[in-house]
Amino acid sequence: MARILIADDQTDVLAALRLLLKGNGFEIETTSSPAGVLEAVNSKDLDVVLIDLNYARDTTSGSEGLDLLNRIQAADASLPVVVMTAWGSVDLAVEAMRRGARDLWRCATASLMKV
Repeated sequence: MARILIADDQTDVLAALRLLLKGNGFEIETTSSPAGVLEAVNSKDLDVVLIDLNYARDTTSGSEGLDLLNRIQAADASLPVVVMTAWGSVDLAVEAMRRGARDLWRCATASLMKV
């Protein structure tokens, strides 16, 4: 069974992804901080990591997640990382891929907040 680490500062996102992925047979670990991601990457046998790009409240630049992506790659360059954000742009996606992300998922949260 594949083990997936999901990192997001929003507990609702963690719960929803846990429910979705666990129901498809994956073993799920979660954390709400970049520090928790690095601890898990260095201490657990993971198959893929899904990380949010923003952790501080009212932050939408993606810089926290891009920095975290660099640190994950430094710890284990072979570990697949998928980045998630509600505030994505083409430039951010290109930068994430340049830094080693396997994919970028743009979540609909930002679009829903405009309604």
